[in-house]
Amino acid sequence: MLKSTVLTLALCFAASAENVQPIVDNERVAVWDVTWAKGQPNPLPRMEHDFVAVSLTKRGTAVFKRKGEAAGEEGARTVVVELKDHPVAPLENKTGYPNAFPRPHVKKLIDTDRFTVWSYRWNPGEPTPMHFHDKDVVVVYMEDTALKSTSPDGKVVINEYKSGQTKFNLRDRTHSELLIRGTGSAVMVELK
Repeated sequence: MLKSTVLTLALCFAASAENVQPIVDNERVAVWDVTWAKGQPNPLPRMEHDFVAVSLTKRGTAVFKRKGEAAGEEGARTVVVELKDHPVAPLENKTGYPNAFPRPHVKKLIDTDRFTVWSYRWNPGEPTPMHFHDKDVVVVYMEDTALKSTSPDGKVVINEYKSGQTKFNLRDRTHSELLIRGTGSAVMVELK
């Protein structure tokens, strides 16, 4: 399967390197930032696995598509999360804290047996509840923001993100987050 993803990626770059940027390629997902200009051919070939397309043009939206379908949307910028056939069971939560999903202010967008897609907006002065990430997650940030992440032992890390920045976060993390600059929202593709 990895060879097919690499081949797909190579074809993308040969056809339109400026419109398709690779973000992540691991055993669970391949993720691309795709800009499809109006009137131009789709810069990303048909996908070899099912995928989630998170729109950066229509913020806070996502769609699920089956393998073989075209990725992206004409005239839009999209983060495409290709779901490889490598399931990993969630971790048992022994922390005493709730899981990351669900929690207050979360909007569930899509839910299947393989993943859940949800959106979240951080509110100024309102930290998220301390929570445990029992699943791997792809996070697509919708705007420039800075978040203060605090672990249960009090360790603080400041994370700065740009609009469209996308991260693959491994499971087995516990923290709370507080918006410290800008506005903050993201779409999460939580893998089951």
